[in-house]
Amino acid sequence: MITGLHHYALQVPDLEVADSFLNDFGLETADKDGTLVASCAGRDQEQVRLIRADEKRLHHVTFTVARGRTDALRERLERAGTVVLPEPPAGTTGEGLWVLDPDGTPVQLIEQDPVLARPVAGVPMNIGAEHRRVGRRLWTEVTQDTMPRRLGHSLLFTAQPEAMEAFYTTVLDLHVSDRIKGLVTFLNAGPGDHHVFGFIRSTHRGFHHASFEVPSIDAIALGADRMRSRGRDEGWGLGRHTVGSNFFHYNRDPWGSWIEWFSDIDQIDDSWVAQDFEVPPHLWGAPPPPEFLQNHESSAPVIRP
Repeated sequence: MITGLHHYALQVPDLEVADSFLNDFGLETADKDGTLVASCAGRDQEQVRLIRADEKRLHHVTFTVARGRTDALRERLERAGTVVLPEPPAGTTGEGLWVLDPDGTPVQLIEQDPVLARPVAGVPMNIGAEHRRVGRRLWTEVTQDTMPRRLGHSLLFTAQPEAMEAFYTTVLDLHVSDRIKGLVTFLNAGPGDHHVFGFIRSTHRGFHHASFEVPSIDAIALGADRMRSRGRDEGWGLGRHTVGSNFFHYNRDPWGSWIEWFSDIDQIDDSWVAQDFEVPPHLWGAPPPPEFLQNHESSAPVIRP
């Protein structure tokens, strides 16, 4: 029923600071009705919305729903006792259905086909005895397209992962991909990326990170170089994750959350079986910095729309 993550939205105290940071990361930004929106080059779909407020806070998340399924989704919400909000939160549009998840985060559900990301050339690899690249200088090619092409997933902090998992799976029809026991739950929207959403256990709700796909591992490394050259924090990476298997590099945003480039994530099908693992988040690379799992978002009660 849900086909993917459309965008996420944060309240932040300074839109000019946000604009500079997202541009350095590789996103294209624009003003939209007094908010800052960001998208990926070659993809006409909003991926980030930033709303001015006194402090940084998760504002809402938006998912796409398969064409013709909104009425069925509304019936599913009614059976679960989930109230559809009569009015959308301030700073948003009234499109689609609006509900609150167990943490009080507004969730927008819009009936829309996900926009295809821009096409990218494959990277032929010479690995072991398999030589897929002969007579070519790859180093002259991998710098030609390095910017983010789509929002892949986002993870939130929560103090009640069991309730959140039940809501997003039983009510909204996402599916558990895998878990890191006692810490992280990864959710998928059916065949495709290993996860499009998920939760990290914490003392209170909050926003942990958003992750954008880039064309290759080279694009990840080149993006990290670009951020360093512009005076940004070193971040965490390069590495390969355990659960999900993707290459990664993270940078901290100006408000203590994280933003990630990824490439080469596991793809699941209808026969995928979720498992629980007791593993660190990285397969190789430097361990995460101590602040990686710190929730900097205010623990004050959510002001419901």
